[in-house]
Amino acid sequence: MTTRLGVDVGGTFTDLIFYDEESGETRVAKAPTTPASPEQGILHAVAAGVPADRLKAAEYFLHGTTVGLNALLERRGAVVGLLATEGFRDILEIRRGDRVDMYDLFWRQPEPLVPRRLRVPIRERLYATGAVHTPIELDAVRAAAEQFKAEGCTAVAIAFLHAYANGEHELEAARVLREAGFEGEISLSHQVSGEYREYERTTTTVIDAFVRGRMANYLGRLEDALGEEGFDGSSLVTRSGGGAFTFGEAAERPFETIMSGPVAGAEGASEVARAFGYEHVITADVGGTSFDTCLISNGRPTTLYEGEVVGLPVQTPWVDVRSIGAGGGSIAYVDQGGLLRVGPRSAGAVPGPACYGRGGTEPTVTDAAFLLGMLGDGELAGDVRLDRAASEAAIAPLVEALGLSEEEVARGILTIANANMAGAIREITVEQGVDPRSAVLMPFGGAGPLFLSLLADELAIGEILLPPYAGNFSAWGLLGADLTQTVARTRITPLTDEGLAEANALLGDLYAEVGRRATHAGSAGSLRETALDMRYVGQEHTLTVLAGDEQGTIAATPDEVRERFRAEYEQTFGLRMDEAVEIVSLRATIRTPLPRRAEPVGVSSNGHGGAAQPEGTIRAYSFADGDWTDFAVVQRAGLTPGTSVTGPTILLEETATSYIDRGFKGRVHESGSIVLKAEGKA
Repeated sequence: MTTRLGVDVGGTFTDLIFYDEESGETRVAKAPTTPASPEQGILHAVAAGVPADRLKAAEYFLHGTTVGLNALLERRGAVVGLLATEGFRDILEIRRGDRVDMYDLFWRQPEPLVPRRLRVPIRERLYATGAVHTPIELDAVRAAAEQFKAEGCTAVAIAFLHAYANGEHELEAARVLREAGFEGEISLSHQVSGEYREYERTTTTVIDAFVRGRMANYLGRLEDALGEEGFDGSSLVTRSGGGAFTFGEAAERPFETIMSGPVAGAEGASEVARAFGYEHVITADVGGTSFDTCLISNGRPTTLYEGEVVGLPVQTPWVDVRSIGAGGGSIAYVDQGGLLRVGPRSAGAVPGPACYGRGGTEPTVTDAAFLLGMLGDGELAGDVRLDRAASEAAIAPLVEALGLSEEEVARGILTIANANMAGAIREITVEQGVDPRSAVLMPFGGAGPLFLSLLADELAIGEILLPPYAGNFSAWGLLGADLTQTVARTRITPLTDEGLAEANALLGDLYAEVGRRATHAGSAGSLRETALDMRYVGQEHTLTVLAGDEQGTIAATPDEVRERFRAEYEQTFGLRMDEAVEIVSLRATIRTPLPRRAEPVGVSSNGHGGAAQPEGTIRAYSFADGDWTDFAVVQRAGLTPGTSVTGPTILLEETATSYIDRGFKGRVHESGSIVLKAEGKA
């Protein structure tokens, strides 16, 4: 039994869930995010949702953060200098020969995080085997140290050619920088990544250096603030690739937290999908600023081993969550061609939508939904009481510019935002060979349940699962994170008996490295997971295949491993080849599950069955009917297992409002989830 709290910081609201497994006590809270100092919003949420005595009893604080991501988006990080192998000074700008959109004639690559004057070439060279070709010139490193100090650099990234195979030269350069008096942060590529591909490894190292100081300062302030409030447990941060690690480990590897926030919802959805036995689940996490979606297949989110943010690659495990600027705070406007547009610009937490009454004057998705009656009487979590007159004043300029009625403009805003979200979902389903009509939609976040009917209609999805604590579900997902650390190393090896022996020897070193890095590595219940990046000889890219036993060793024969790879290749590309297979990189992961918590239960345990009893009705616009109609207003807290829910209904809960249009009906599951079916589609 254990007590824990999870806090997910979004663009508009900070969500909290407190859970005590022994007593079954669950508390939720939502507070406005404070972008200039995120820890203040967290403390407000803690104060609103957790009594002081319960905070002192909590064993774990689990956190999803966007501090690193925001630093990159805003270009507000360290002044970084780069030491690169002579001849590779411009790798950040040369990049690769492809582009994100090959047909976009106006595409421009993002500006490198390190300007050319701060990229210093160093004479040194290693072979791909790690053997030394040219010894390092340490006098050049000393000169670079003086240049970095003169330029006001607060961090240095060191990324030498083939350092993944031998970190000796990078370690020597770091030592000399310190001897020369450089006091800032230093990031070494062989410690950050350990994989080949010089551009990706160099960029990842620069990103690590860029966000390192800001992340360490933030986590330090947050940990101190929680301690002052009485918390004395373990503080953990979710990783971009799933799982969590300690604040101290996150400060050492901040690049692994870039997508920390959006991953929590995908992890929680995976747990629910496994419990229900669903093959495919599509998450629809709608907050105030962004829309995040992920495909869950057979209870697991799609995981990549390289991500991308603001056009820059990040060489780390990465749950494939797609994000677009579409949320409750997305601002609607008329473009130069006279067309209505929505987002990606957002009113955020400050000033927020006009109806929040905090100074916002521009029309947002929330304003449009409120005017259509979709938010009930307009009383939201965080003591927010919506102002109808403010929404009308904000939308008035659009009404005048478009020559439409207020209702038509509001409907247009919702329809466009919904289409943008559906487009992101098609990227992770249709483009990956999955028909969204065969999947289950799982909406959550403060505004996710608001779009459940609209998204289901747009994508012809027949079944929707509305989880408990939908508004704070990402925070709930945080509570189930495993303690996780991963290390990877490139070593191109033929798939033979000799090659597997070499791979197992390297795995021993990798697990030793993970053990030194991870504080939880020796804990009871720790699991080892081994994966191999493999390809047919002559190919450029790889597929990742699980291949280890409980000890992390590859016990299978070359033929067995080859068959696993060919099966994975056939599933991905639709064919098998007779070419030889080789191992490119090895990945070692140690995962330690936290004490398991019970399944979420968000309903009363008394009573069973019957129809939901509304506390009244409200006039709202029905997209199914194309007209205004009476919607039943139902409090979710009063629903019991087996209770039926039928649209048109506005379902209210503490931190979210669900808009269930006509044509959708379902029942409350014993877990507290509501399973809805769309008539004619299920």
